[in-house]
Amino acid sequence: MARAGLTADRIVAAAAELADEAGLDGVSLSALARRFGVKDASLYSHVRSVQDLRTRLALRAGGEMIDAIAAAVAGRAGKDALAAFAGAYRAYAHRHPGRYAATRIRVDPATVTDAPAMRRTAEITYGMLRAYGLQEPDLTDAVRLLRSTFDGFCALEAAGAFHAGRDVDASWDKAVEALHTALSNWPRETPRHARHD
Repeated sequence: MARAGLTADRIVAAAAELADEAGLDGVSLSALARRFGVKDASLYSHVRSVQDLRTRLALRAGGEMIDAIAAAVAGRAGKDALAAFAGAYRAYAHRHPGRYAATRIRVDPATVTDAPAMRRTAEITYGMLRAYGLQEPDLTDAVRLLRSTFDGFCALEAAGAFHAGRDVDASWDKAVEALHTALSNWPRETPRHARHD
């Protein structure tokens, strides 16, 4: 029988706190059971496995992150929107390192498709990029460029990998400016029917 008051939402919320405190690798059912003062088996009434727990954590963190990004981007367009998007992304990675790490794990594509937070992420991101006049397949390529740049920078920064005397915030601002230039001058995909052999 499940312990009274123990729910999947409470377990995932505790997992999010634990991830930020101990790192994503420190999130386990045993560690959470100790937090709640229950046996591991009590958690299985609410989450199927550690993988299920981490998937739920990834979706929760992704939702929190896109909510922060959406609030920052609201009413902005072009370079202003890009800078706000980038700033909110990096701020979330700084504020919630464990949760941010959870957003990087591989989640089953069917689960992503069904998750409102992931659909919202696509809507906000693609909406911002459409202001640059991009259409598919350029939109997908641009999303991959943004994610690679933001994630790579944040991961290296978190690992303390930037040792040069240059201010890290200045490098971040320059990276965002460079992305704006790249998006504004995007090498458009030539439609297949317009290509000549």
